[in-house]
Amino acid sequence: MSESRIHKSLLNVKTNIFFFVFTLFISFFSRKIFLECLGDNFIGLTGTLGNILGLLNLAEFGIGTCISYFLFKPLQCKDQTAIREIISVFGYVYRMIGMGIGLIATVISLFFPLIFKDSPIGLGIVYFAFFSFLTSSLIGYFINYRQILLTADQKNYVVVAYFQTGGIIKTLLQITLAYYTRNVYLWVIIELLFGFINCGILNWKINKVYPWLHTDIKQGKQLLKKYPDIFTKTRQIFIHRIKDFILNKSDEILVFAFVSLKMVAYYGNYLLIINKIILFMNVVSDGMGAGVGNLVAEGNMKNTMKVFWELTAIRFYVTGVVCFGLFYFTNPLITLWLGSEYLLDNWILYLLLFNLFVMFTRGVVQMYIHSYGLYADTWSAWFEVIVNLMVTVICASQWGIIGILLGKVLSSTIIALFWKPYYLYRDGLKLSIFDYWKGMMPHYFLFALGIALFYPIVHTHILPHIHDFIDLLLYGGGIIAIYAIAYIIILYICTTGMRNFVCRIPIVHKFLRR
Repeated sequence: MSESRIHKSLLNVKTNIFFFVFTLFISFFSRKIFLECLGDNFIGLTGTLGNILGLLNLAEFGIGTCISYFLFKPLQCKDQTAIREIISVFGYVYRMIGMGIGLIATVISLFFPLIFKDSPIGLGIVYFAFFSFLTSSLIGYFINYRQILLTADQKNYVVVAYFQTGGIIKTLLQITLAYYTRNVYLWVIIELLFGFINCGILNWKINKVYPWLHTDIKQGKQLLKKYPDIFTKTRQIFIHRIKDFILNKSDEILVFAFVSLKMVAYYGNYLLIINKIILFMNVVSDGMGAGVGNLVAEGNMKNTMKVFWELTAIRFYVTGVVCFGLFYFTNPLITLWLGSEYLLDNWILYLLLFNLFVMFTRGVVQMYIHSYGLYADTWSAWFEVIVNLMVTVICASQWGIIGILLGKVLSSTIIALFWKPYYLYRDGLKLSIFDYWKGMMPHYFLFALGIALFYPIVHTHILPHIHDFIDLLLYGGGIIAIYAIAYIIILYICTTGMRNFVCRIPIVHKFLRR
C-alpha cells in the first residue's frame, strides 16, 4: 500500500479501537444505571423494539457493501462525475428502502396492543419509543446516505469519531437524566434528538470534505439504467448476508430447541466472551477494507499480493494470540467469574475456537473478494446453510451443543477454507490456487506448533497457580505475552508476509535504512 493508504488504514484502526474500548466500558456502566433507575421492563422494551427494527433493517443488507465496491475505481481515478452519479443512485435506492421499512414498521405497530398486551409498560410509551427509534433509523436512509463515500475513501474514522462521540455524550446525558428524573420519556427524547444532531454534524463535515458532492436523488432513479450491475451484485450480497445472519444468530435458538433453556444461559456465557473478541476483530479489520479495495483498483498485482500476504501474516498472528489465550484460560475465567458449575464440555470450547479460527483467518480472503466484487457464488451461501442445518438436525439430538457446533464448523470449513480461496484466485487474482496453499501451509503449521509447544508449560506451571482474578491476570497475561513474542519471532523467520509487515513499522524501517 502507498504511505497515504497505510496512514488512513492505521488511523481507521486506531480510531475504531479507541472508541471500542471507551464505549465498551460506558455500556456496562450505563446499563446498570438504566436498569436501576428506569426498570428492567423498560430496558427489556427497548431491546425488543430494537430487535424488531433490526429485522426490518435486513432489507439494507448488501446495498452499502455493493456501493462501496463501485466507488473504489472512481475514487482511484478521482472521477467526481462518476462518484456523484453512484451516490445519487445510492440515495435513490436507500430512500426506497427507507420508505418500505417505514411502511412495514407502521403496519407492525398496529399489532402492538396484541404483542404487548401482557406487558406492564403502557402502550403510550411503547408507541412513543418505537416511532422515535424508527425515526432515528430512517435518518440514515433519507439523509445520511452520503457517508458511504467517507467509508469507501478510507475516511471511516470521521464517521466513527462523530457518531461515537455523539453516542457517548448522549449516553452520559441519559445516565444523568435517568438518575435524577427516572423519566423514560426524557430518555427516549434524548435518543431521538441526538439522531438529528449527529445527522446535521456529519453532513456538515461531508460538505466540508467533499464540497463538490452535489447529489440528485431524482436523477439517481434515471442513472440506475447506467449502473445495472448494482442491483445484480446487491441481490448476490444480500443472499450472503442472510446466510451470515442465519448462521450467527441461530445458535441459542438451536440450543433451546435441542437441549434446554438452562443450557442456553450456560452456552451464552461462552458466547459473551467469544462475541466480544469477534467484535474487537471486526473493529480492527473494518479500518482496512477500503484500503484493500483502493489497492485492487490501482491494478498493481505485485503490490496487491505483497499486501495480501502481509495481512495474512498479521491475521494469523492476532488469531494465534487470541486463540492461545482463549484455549487455555476460558475455563479458568468462567470458574472465577461464575463458578465451576457453569463449565461446559471441553469439546464445546474447542469447536467454538475452531470456528473462531476459521472466521478470523478467512478475513483477508473476504476483503479481497469484496474488493474484486466476487459475489456470484450464491450457491455457496445456500450450501453452507443447508449443510449446517442438516448436520445439526442429525447430530444435535445425540450430542447436544457439540452436534450444533459440528454443523457450523463443517459447513464453514468447506466453504471458507477451501472454496472461497479457490474462487478468489480463479476469478479475481487470476493465479493458481497452488500458490495460495504454498503460502498458507507454513501459517497453519506454525499456528498448530505454537499451541502444542506451550501445552505442557501452561498445564504444569501456569494453571495450577490460578486461584483468583489477580493470578489469572498475572500468570495468564504473562504466558500470553511470552507466547505473543515467541510467535511473532517465528512468523518473522518463516514467512515473507510478516517480514514485510515488520519492515513497515517506522522504527524498524529507519533501522534497516541505516
